[in-house]
Formats: sequence, C-alpha cells, structure tokens
Amino acid sequence: MDTAYAPHPRGSRVPVGLRAPFSGRTWREFLYLFLSLPMSVLMFTYAIAVLSLGAGLLVTFLGIPVLAGGLAGSRALGVLERARARALLGLDVADPEPPRASKPGLMGWVGAVLKSGVSWRHLVYSVLHLPWAIFSFVFSVTFWSIGWGLLAYPLWRWTLPAYIDQPGIQMWGDGNGNGLYLDTPADIGFTSGFGLLLVLAGPWVIHGLTQVDRVMVHGLLGPSSLATRVSQLESDRGVVVDTAAADLRRIERDLHDGAQARLVTLAMDLGLAKEKLAEDPEAAAKMVDEAHGEVKAALQELRDLARGIHPAILTDRGLGPALSALSARCTVPVTVTVDLDHRPAAAIEGIAYFTASELLQNVSKHARAAGATLDVWRTADRLMVLVADNGRGGAHTGSGTGLAGLAERLDAVDGLLIVDSPVGGPTCITAELPWRG
Repeated sequence: MDTAYAPHPRGSRVPVGLRAPFSGRTWREFLYLFLSLPMSVLMFTYAIAVLSLGAGLLVTFLGIPVLAGGLAGSRALGVLERARARALLGLDVADPEPPRASKPGLMGWVGAVLKSGVSWRHLVYSVLHLPWAIFSFVFSVTFWSIGWGLLAYPLWRWTLPAYIDQPGIQMWGDGNGNGLYLDTPADIGFTSGFGLLLVLAGPWVIHGLTQVDRVMVHGLLGPSSLATRVSQLESDRGVVVDTAAADLRRIERDLHDGAQARLVTLAMDLGLAKEKLAEDPEAAAKMVDEAHGEVKAALQELRDLARGIHPAILTDRGLGPALSALSARCTVPVTVTVDLDHRPAAAIEGIAYFTASELLQNVSKHARAAGATLDVWRTADRLMVLVADNGRGGAHTGSGTGLAGLAERLDAVDGLLIVDSPVGGPTCITAELPWRG
C-alpha cells in the first residue's frame, strides 16, 4: 500500500497537497526519472549494438551465439532495472524464470535463450524505453525546476539587475531595450504564486510519469502471466500433495490407534470366550457382551472416520442435509442456511463440507460462543461459505494455525479464506470457492 501521502500520525494538520513536494516518495520518483535517461541510453546502445552485431554475423555460425549472449546481457540489465524500480518506485517485480535448456551444453543454452520470450521482451524494453525516458526526463526536470525557480523568484531577482542589467524576468522584448519585465511587487508576487502552483502540482505530474514506467517494467521485465500461473499451479499442486499425504497419515493413525486396536482386543476377547464357553458359560457370556460393546465402539469410530473423509449423506443428498447433520454435532447451537439452486461439482462440494466442518470445530473448541450461524450460497461463479459466531474472537491465519492450513487448501483450488475476528468478537470467516457445476 502506498502510504507516502497518507496523513501523518498524531493527527498532522498539514494538508496532503502541501506535504507532497517534500515527501520522500516524490523525490525518489523524481530521482528515478532523472536516472532513467542515462540508463536508457546505455540499454538502447547495448540493444542496437547486439542486434546489429548478431544480425551481421548471422551469415556465419557466430551470429547465433553472439545474439544469445546479447539477450543474456539484456536480461542482466533487466535485473538492474527491476532493482532500481524496487528501490525508488516501491515496485516489487518478481524475477522471471531463467532459460531452461532442453539438452546440456552450450548449444542447449543458446537455444533456450533464443526461444525464451522473456529474453526478447528485455530487448524490446531496452529499445522502447529510450524515447519515453527522454520525454519524462525533459518534462519532469523542466517542470520541477521552473516551479521551484519561480517560487523562489523574490530571493534571486536581485541578480538580474546586478549582473545582466535587466530589472526582472523578461516576458517580451523588441531587441531595442523595450519590453515587458516582471519587476514590480505585484509581478513578483504573481510569479512566485504561479511557481507555488507548479511546485504543488509537481508530485502528481511526477507520479503520473512514473506510472508509465511501472507498466513497462512490470509488463516487459517481469514474468509473463502464463509463467506466473504455471508457478502458482505448481505451488498449489505441492500443497495438494502435502495435504493428501497428511490426510493419509491421519487416517492411518486413526485406524491404527482406534478401530484396529479395538478389533484386536475384540478378537482376543472372543478367543478367551470360546475357551471358557464349555467350562464357565456365565463368564463366557459376559466376555461376549463386552466384545459386543467393543464392536459397537469400533463401528462408531469407523463411521466417524468415514464421515470425516466424505460422508454418505453428502453424496446422497447434497450440502444442505450434510451441513445440517454436521451442525447438530457442534457443541453450540448453529443456524444453517443453504441457498443453492443446484449442486456444484463433487470435489468443490467436498471441500466446502470439509471447510465448514473445520470452522465449526474451531467454534466448538476455541470460540466460547453462545451461538453460531452457517450460511452457504452462490454468487456469480463462486460458492460462498460463511461461519459466524459471537465468541471471544482473535482468530487469525498466522503461520502454524489451523486456519493457515485451511487457507492453503482453499488456495490450491483458487479459493480464498477471509477472516474478520477482532479480539472480543464477533468472528466472521468467509470461504470462497470456484463454482464448478
């Protein structure tokens, strides 16, 4: 967030427009425009030299590696430009991916550089940036210098009659000593006031000029939208794989420590009951009765485990009944409202159920709430899940929390988790999922 022109803390009474000419952002952006000219001259000269040399040598074998080396140099200059934009404009553009050679060796690298769109975009930037840098340099320096110069006119006007025998700034002259000069007190005040207007407008003019540089740096020197999307999908795939592995470990642990242990105990009890059946029928009957209790407990654990994976009611009847059954097991009263004209894709439906289950568990364990609501509806192409409670609040998606893991799961399917939970409550957590019907 850009805070350079934001109000100062402790209730500063100086208007934003009067602070802007002295703000750090204004002078950093002006320095960026000032340095753009020498940088663009260097990059333009380099680009033209590389293209000319590479094109001239294409008749020989040397032209291809020379051109590839030149493109690699353009990428190196792009690193400097991104660093300059980051330091002076606050524009953080990610570094594009390096060329990926399809085969090892020099020729593999040469082919990867030549086929890389990023390399050619860096070269295009080097060529296109020069005319814009010249214009922005001349305009910003002229505008800024004239503004400050006219504002300070009462301080330096005395130099005109003292050194060039001229009463003031000449607005018009015929060459014979006749002309219009700004030398009266009213003229001096008007000139200084006009300079003040230019100084006050200068920060916005400079900021507008740097907006074009921001677009050029982001569009030509950063990773392409396709590459960014691929990187995001690779990250999401890793999250999905890790989540699936964690779920498998949880299921294995629950089976091993719960139902499997009970079934082992059941088998041992039935074995002992079988041995005592002829000798002590009453003891055998008691052991069979205890084994029956173990069977019911094991079945309940298996049902809970299956319900946690994907409940049958969700498959058979959809989100409404499944969420109603889920809320009935919550330790606080939950009002459920589901407004869906038809069912989304099974995968999205399962994620929505899992999300609601996790959020209601948080309400039961941590919220200390007297009641909660669960609302599900569709808006445009998004499935919305809102869980609200009147508990103590303070929920957040910080690292290591359950909500952080839930946010990662949703992000893996282009979802979003929004948490509004001030300390003291109430808490409203909204999950957005893509609608894939």
